[in-house]
Amino acid sequence: MEPIERLNQRSRGFLMALSIGCVGIVGMVDFFTGFELYFFSIYLIPVALAAWYIGRGFGFFISVLCVASSAFGDLEAGARYSTFVLVWNAIIAMAFYFVVVWILSKLRALQDQLEERVRQRTAALNAEMHERMRLEEETLRISEREQIRIGHDLHDSLCQHLTGIALAGQVLSEQLADTPAQAKASDHIVKLIEDAIELTRRLARGLHPVDLKSEGFMDALQELAANITERFKVTCRFECPIPVYIPQPGAAIHLYRIAQEAINNAIKHGKAKNIVIRLEEDTDATRLAVTDDGEGLPENRQDRNGMGLRIMAYRASMIGGTFDIGRLPGSGTSVTCAVPAGAVVAPENYAAEKQRLSS
Repeated sequence: MEPIERLNQRSRGFLMALSIGCVGIVGMVDFFTGFELYFFSIYLIPVALAAWYIGRGFGFFISVLCVASSAFGDLEAGARYSTFVLVWNAIIAMAFYFVVVWILSKLRALQDQLEERVRQRTAALNAEMHERMRLEEETLRISEREQIRIGHDLHDSLCQHLTGIALAGQVLSEQLADTPAQAKASDHIVKLIEDAIELTRRLARGLHPVDLKSEGFMDALQELAANITERFKVTCRFECPIPVYIPQPGAAIHLYRIAQEAINNAIKHGKAKNIVIRLEEDTDATRLAVTDDGEGLPENRQDRNGMGLRIMAYRASMIGGTFDIGRLPGSGTSVTCAVPAGAVVAPENYAAEKQRLSS
């Protein structure tokens, strides 16, 4: 710690005693060295100390004390001045010390004002940052709730409605059994409706996976890989060397959305044909990585600051994780989110659940 910072942390009583002690020490040195050596500038040390750390009034007091100590020391050391010279020197010295005290007190007041403004501005910036983070978190929560609502609506409303239409089409096909051409057309319509039902269910599961806790998270990633493979005609596979237990739904949903966004970027921007979702853990962290063989990131790193990347990075930060994206050798992109074990695993339940999943 710097000496000035240490003095700032001292009490006023200590600083006052220190100033007076400095006057005494300088006065003694002044006396023992004789009146031939002039200690006028040395007395500025206690004067400056008193003016800066205590205040203007105490600085004036120390100034008077310094002048008195200097005059007394010189007289005791054998100096013989006329009364006029003694008074004149005392007035000049005191006037100079008073000017120094006034300047230092003004500078200290200005510094205190600046520090107070800095503190106020820092507090305002911190409050603004906390509010911004709160709004960002709320925006993500609202977005998540809307996706869940849309997923429910697709599954509970649209799927049921399409199922009703498919049943009606089947009834119509039975009624048109005597007209094979029309029955065939009706069966084709029923098949299209059934395909639409299956697609709607997949969309609903993508918007709101049913269960992401425990091994449900691994099942959700496995299903995501299968759906991506079927929908986009690419090879997407899920790898998980050992079972990974993620009991906290909040962490699981953020990791799931990061995987979704990384896959969408790989297909949409990277034109990838092979995508690997890998989930693994060690004693320190749980890691989710999405790699592809696409075109990779642009050489200009500024092009990486898209909205999707910022959202993935923010989701990782919300669960205490780190987010990294980089080019693979040759071609392709690697997206990695590493989350400390304590952020996704309840320590008291980890061992038992780990053993259950591994058995």
